[in-house]
Amino acid sequence: MSLAGRTLLEHSVRRLVDGGRLGAIVAVVPADLADSARPLLESAVGPTAPEVAVVAGGASRADSVRRGLAALPGRVRLVLVHDAARCLVPPELVHRVVVALHSHRAVVPGLPLSDTVKQVDPAGTVVGTPDRSALRLVQTPQGFDRDLLERAHREAGPAAASAGATDDAALVERLGEPVQVIPGDPGAVKITTPGDLEYANWLLTQAAGRPLARRLPPVIPPSHPAQPE
Repeated sequence: MSLAGRTLLEHSVRRLVDGGRLGAIVAVVPADLADSARPLLESAVGPTAPEVAVVAGGASRADSVRRGLAALPGRVRLVLVHDAARCLVPPELVHRVVVALHSHRAVVPGLPLSDTVKQVDPAGTVVGTPDRSALRLVQTPQGFDRDLLERAHREAGPAAASAGATDDAALVERLGEPVQVIPGDPGAVKITTPGDLEYANWLLTQAAGRPLARRLPPVIPPSHPAQPE
């Protein structure tokens, strides 16, 4: 889909590149779009392009992520998993996730809830009211140590798609490994409905004339050994 003359994929990839020191990008797309996705991907990363690849996705999110992981160069040890539908992710948020990955093996951005949440049974009857102060709306990109993420997918196996795992962090949680939540960003909206697309277009209109990203500090602290992302 297009937003302000560019596909959602292009918007997403450009912002990832602006926010992180990326060594490679893999776009996981429907098989019939693989050929058309490559020139879009190469255009989005620009002249100082990290290594790029396009692979066909699977029947589920988990299948698609596994295929993307398999296509990453062996040198890559830290991985960001991002939804192209979050096409306006602020580069600053990408940067925060990458920085946090040097202290934690699994990192997800999240926002506090402003609405009351009700738990209901199949009939729609309320059975509980969770404390919203302990809840977060999770966004992407989610960051992981590659070995940890690959183990999470390997141990989940084919059942991951049907086991209620709606993101990669859930698979890591099932290993008993900690997942660190860092502050998210309201600008990282997810395009799910036509109304979301209209809202994203409005956000771009409001941001017209302002740079997508300010100058960001180095991702890796001087005392930390360099690692490719």
